[in-house]
Amino acid sequence: MAWKIIRTEEAYQSALSRLEEIFDCKKGDEHYDEAELLVMLIHKYEQENEPAYINPDPIEVIKYKMQENSLRNKDLVEIIGSKSKVSEVLNKKRRLTLEMIRKLSKNLHIPTDLLINEYELIEH
Repeated sequence: MAWKIIRTEEAYQSALSRLEEIFDCKKGDEHYDEAELLVMLIHKYEQENEPAYINPDPIEVIKYKMQENSLRNKDLVEIIGSKSKVSEVLNKKRRLTLEMIRKLSKNLHIPTDLLINEYELIEH
C-alpha cells in the first residue's frame, strides 16, 4: 500500500494496524522505511486530531512513578516535607508547591510540565 497523509479515523486505524504488524523490523529490513513513515504519519495525525497533549493528572503521574520505582509514601518525605504533607498531596487535599514540583522532577525524573497541570482538590 502506498501511504499518504492520514486524514480520517479509518486511515488512522489502518496505519496503526499495519505498524503493529511491522513494528519490530530492524534497520535494513524490507519494511523498515514503511514503519518509519507510518510512525511519522501517525504522529502528525495524532497531533492534529487528538486533544492537544493529553494532560495527565500530576498526582497520578507521581503515583505511577512511585509504583514504577517501588517507592512508598515515606520515601517522599524528604522531597515533599512531612508524612502528613505527603499524604495530603497524594490524596489531593493539598496542592503541589513550586518547590515540591522542582524536587519531584529532579528526584523522580518527572518532566515539570507534567507536574504543573491543573487538578481538582478533594474537599475534606
